This record gives sequence, C-alpha cells and structure tokens, in this order.
Amino acid sequence: MKFIALGLAAVMGLAGSAALHAQTYPSKPIRIIVAYPAGQGTDIATRYLADQISRDLGQPIIIDNRPGAGGNVGTEATAKAQPDGYTLTMGTNATHVLNEFLYTKIPFNAGNDFEPVVMVGTFPMVLAVASNSSLTTAKELVDSVKAAPRSADIALPSTSARLVVELLKERSAVSLFGVPYKGASIAITDLIGGQLTAIVDTPTSLRPHLQSGKLRALAVTSKQPSSLVPGVAAIAEQGYPDFDVIAWNALYAPKGTPPQIIHTLNAAFNKALQRPETRQRLLELGFEPAGGTSEWLQTFGKSERQKWQVVISAAGLKAD
Repeated sequence: MKFIALGLAAVMGLAGSAALHAQTYPSKPIRIIVAYPAGQGTDIATRYLADQISRDLGQPIIIDNRPGAGGNVGTEATAKAQPDGYTLTMGTNATHVLNEFLYTKIPFNAGNDFEPVVMVGTFPMVLAVASNSSLTTAKELVDSVKAAPRSADIALPSTSARLVVELLKERSAVSLFGVPYKGASIAITDLIGGQLTAIVDTPTSLRPHLQSGKLRALAVTSKQPSSLVPGVAAIAEQGYPDFDVIAWNALYAPKGTPPQIIHTLNAAFNKALQRPETRQRLLELGFEPAGGTSEWLQTFGKSERQKWQVVISAAGLKAD
C-alpha cells in the first residue's frame, strides 16, 4: 500500500506540474519548425505571423528551418519533441497528408503523432513559365508536347508541386518530367535561364517574379480562379474540369501537448488572423487567411487524408 500511495503521489505530482506549466505558458521562447528552406512560401508566412503573435504572447518565436525528404525531416523532429508547447511545426498538406501515401516509409504518423492547433491559410499552386516562353496557358503546354512529342521539364520545389504535375500528366497523357528541387530560388533561376520548361510553386514564391515580368503564370490549380493570382485561369477551365489541388498551412504541436496550451496557441493565432492588417499582409504574401478551432482542423485533416489516399493510390504515385 505504501508503494501504491507513493506511486499515486508521483503521478499526481506530475499532473500538477503539467497543469501549472500550462497555466504559466509561455514562459520562454517558442520554436516553430518549418520543414522547408528559408524563403519559400511557408517560411515567409510563418515568419510574419511569428512576429505578430510573439508580441501577444510576450515571448520570442524562433523559426527553425529543417528541410529535407519533402518536409519529413522537420516534421519528424516535431513529432519527437517534448509535448510542452515550446516546439511546434507549421505543417502543410504535404507533411500532414500527402507524404503519408507518397513515401513507402515515413518516420511519423501524421494522423496520430500531432495535436492540431489551427488552420493558418490556404492557396492554389501556380504553373508558370519564363517570360520569353511562347506558352500562355496550361492547355498550350499540353498541346505543344502532343504536337511535337518531347519531355517537358517542370521544376518541383515541393511535394504539392509534384502532385500537381503527376495529376496533370495522368489527365493529359503527355510526357511531363518533374525535376525535384530543394527550394524555389534555384529552380526559378534555372527556369529563367532556359534549363526548364515550367515550374509549379506557391503564389508566395512566384509573385515577385510574376510582378517583375520575369515569369508568366499559365494556370492555378484550384477548381476556380483565385484572387491571389488575378487574371489567371484554373487548370479546370482548360480542359480538365475535375482538376482541383489546394495547398494549405496549419500549426501543429507534438501529441500530448496539454489542451490548455493548445487553446492558448489557437486563441493567439485566431486573434492575429482576424486583424485586418494581418489578413491584408497574408493576401499580399499569397495566402487566404483561415483560422478556426483545433477540432475543426482535426476533422479537416481526416477528410483530406481520405480524399488524397484514393487519388494517389489510383494514380500509382510514389516518392521513392
């Protein structure tokens, strides 16, 4: 009985310590792991939001870029971190949905190893070419390959980009060769230099080059045109009516993070996402601001995994 009493006391002590920790959170800097290189869309938006939210929480938020394996490296680091609210990750539709079905082996379970915090933003992917290209639409790209059989080399800076190209290749039955890149900057340099036919990337990464006239957008991957890329038709409007790929960013914590901490983070992000100046800035960066509850994000993630498991399996897609 003595040992049982001591054991119960220890458990109660740990529970009490966790509760006290949650009540005083945050009491030190928070780290958000971004599983992509600095300068990509997810990184840029995360850094902007981190600056806003750190002021509300009264603690610095440090961005830790850990790219590799389509986002799996940084996401694994978060899954294995202490569930104390001081290590988070800005997840994407790739890290928390697509990779589960694209990779034969993955060192974490996206559905079970994380606590959803909040949806941050959504956006279509963009298919673009260098400004000196003769192509003006996705349909023209497909038709040009059909007319003169060749392999069109398309830069893939992300898993979402690869999915877009693989789906377009399957639907159009033309040879589109995806060229993997660890980041967008080198891919864009190669595209402008004439080494590639096109690129698929986020509005955030491509917008400066579209605005400067160095690149031209051929299509967006959402089912409808997007205000994030004005005047650009959707692939669905160019002969592939069921084509619809939307990317997103959402904040996650390691499994077991106390609910009170999840609530604190969710409230802080929702507060920031509701500010007009924050919403405007995210739109300028290429994101449709989101928000909502952690419970909604949990449900959304399950539906996304169900949807894309079917699509990826039917297309026979694999990352390795």
